[in-house]
Amino acid sequence: MQNLTVDLLRNIALLSHGGAGKSCLAEALLLSTGAITRMGRIEDGNTTSDYEPEEVKRGSSTQMSLIPCLWNNHKINFIDTPGYADFIGEVVAALRVADGGVVVVAAPSGIEVGTEQMWDMLDKQLAPRIVFVNKMDRENADFMRTVDALQVRFGRACIATHLPIGTEANFKGVINLLSTDQDYPQEMAREIETARERLTEAVAESDDNLATKYLEGETITEEELKESLRRGVVSGQIVPVLPGSATSSIGIQELLEVVIDYMPSPDIAGNQQEESFQPEPADTLAALVFKTSADPYVGKISYFRVYDGTLKSDSQIWNSDKDQAERVGQLFIFRGKNQEQIPQVIAGDIGAVTKLSVTTSGDTLCQRENPLTLPAISFPAAHHNVAVYPKSKQDVDKMSASLARIAEEDPSLKVYRETDTGEVLLAGLGDVHVEVTEERIKRKFGIDLILQTPKVAYKETITAPAKVEYKHKKQSGGHGQYGHVFLELQPLPKSTGFEFGSKVVGGNVPREYFPAVEKGIVKSLDEGTVAGYPVVDIKVLLYDGSFHPVDSSGMSFEIAGGFAFRKGLGLAQPVLLEPIMRAEVRVPDSFTGEVTGDLNTKRARILGMTPQDGYTTIDVEVPQAEMLRYSTDLRSLTQGKGSFFQEFDHYEAVPAHLTQKIAEDAKDTAS
Repeated sequence: MQNLTVDLLRNIALLSHGGAGKSCLAEALLLSTGAITRMGRIEDGNTTSDYEPEEVKRGSSTQMSLIPCLWNNHKINFIDTPGYADFIGEVVAALRVADGGVVVVAAPSGIEVGTEQMWDMLDKQLAPRIVFVNKMDRENADFMRTVDALQVRFGRACIATHLPIGTEANFKGVINLLSTDQDYPQEMAREIETARERLTEAVAESDDNLATKYLEGETITEEELKESLRRGVVSGQIVPVLPGSATSSIGIQELLEVVIDYMPSPDIAGNQQEESFQPEPADTLAALVFKTSADPYVGKISYFRVYDGTLKSDSQIWNSDKDQAERVGQLFIFRGKNQEQIPQVIAGDIGAVTKLSVTTSGDTLCQRENPLTLPAISFPAAHHNVAVYPKSKQDVDKMSASLARIAEEDPSLKVYRETDTGEVLLAGLGDVHVEVTEERIKRKFGIDLILQTPKVAYKETITAPAKVEYKHKKQSGGHGQYGHVFLELQPLPKSTGFEFGSKVVGGNVPREYFPAVEKGIVKSLDEGTVAGYPVVDIKVLLYDGSFHPVDSSGMSFEIAGGFAFRKGLGLAQPVLLEPIMRAEVRVPDSFTGEVTGDLNTKRARILGMTPQDGYTTIDVEVPQAEMLRYSTDLRSLTQGKGSFFQEFDHYEAVPAHLTQKIAEDAKDTAS
């Protein structure tokens, strides 16, 4: 678009519960603005925004997609986002660079879990929003019922700015309540008058000057109403609600007009967010990379928003997070997977560049002589863990590289090696997130993975002191082997680890053999006698023994130390230890009883409950073994409304009735 200025830009995220019709709405917006000539269909797998094979397979979005549109000399960067909770990281990144949102609500189903989640996220961003009530041509669609539900759930700020003409199969069009110069069915006259009065009252409540005129009965002009409405929307005091149907392309132009007329441009939105500067194309460059993807044809693609200055093709920039220079080649705008070359991206606009060397999502791009760092994107913590193995042992190295690259594309993933079990773990936001990631790795990197439930890092310790003797003696002619030790095993406090000491008197065991005895014990720490898990929190004293002047050696005492230790473990009342997690579970008040009941079945200790704003936060200690699939369990229990965070806290003894089962499972795994 030629002569683009900051005030002609809008950056808007499309948000909803899964299945409300965001991707269909994106198609309708593209069609209405002339970007495409034919609407794609979810069923046919040919929509602009859902182009990845994983999305086509499921019929739903798994990643954000840019949908730039030109309308009435404005450029609107719509960002289509996933509605499924497992891909909330994509929504977080989209909202970081959007200046507002269109919340899509399906008229037949109304407010759903995802609607509330997206609303809360917009609240945290202090972002203005519009509600588009979609599927008005479907059975059981009722616009005013939906508006009433929005007001009950989110407050009286939600107000209809448009009305539907007809409903369900008779849905024919949309009436703009802000305009008095339009045709409408005569039978709707009273309904329109009532709705317009409600809108005027709501707008007046957000504007003191307008409120005075309204209360004194003065005439409020259409222009005054629109100007006050815009201020109210930008400040978050008013949320316009309008009806439509994406599949029938009804209400789409009205939505575009509302976005342009009432949603903020970047120069206004900057006042609401943490960026302290006003976007000016002539200023020093400040840009944020909010998404990274790998394309088999063009390589790594970095999507960015320019907050200040102008980023030009074929230029040199500075990555302030990595303290390295980057060479920028050709710049692009993407519409779904389709790209278009552009010479530059001005302040407030969104673009993309390929083949940056060190830049990843969340990095700031600027000029070296004027370095700065924009606030990074705060992605949700990944809590659904799976152990990852390559199907072919030849792919071990390739697996590591592919996991690193996929985590670079999706920062809401976490890849790490669990030191206690040696497993490589992939953590995502849910089982579907991990499943889609596995499919993407196979498609992009050609690696088949095996996903398994992670092993629990059990440990063993002792609960009572014990003394033990062991003599290693081997004569086979010539130089033999001889090592004789007396050991005392003592339990140590939690998290103390391992200690070795000696109190041998009289030289019964020469000091030169002490390290060998310790070495034998340390080697045996890796495998306890209960279930073969590492032994911790134990002190071993070498207090006596004997040696042979010819046959004794370091190896002999190492063997004696190891065997004596293993023998002593069995005498010292060994127990199995399991990791205990400290978790915070946040659920709506109505689900508290069910969730706490479920936690009790997981051997949890509830430490406290804190109610706030309709939610209860449950502070709890629970064994890790019971939490391996808790993200799935909690979603099922709370209809997707619950969330949790957990971290390792300490180790505790496993109840005796469970120890045997764990030991048997460990034996089966080892064999």
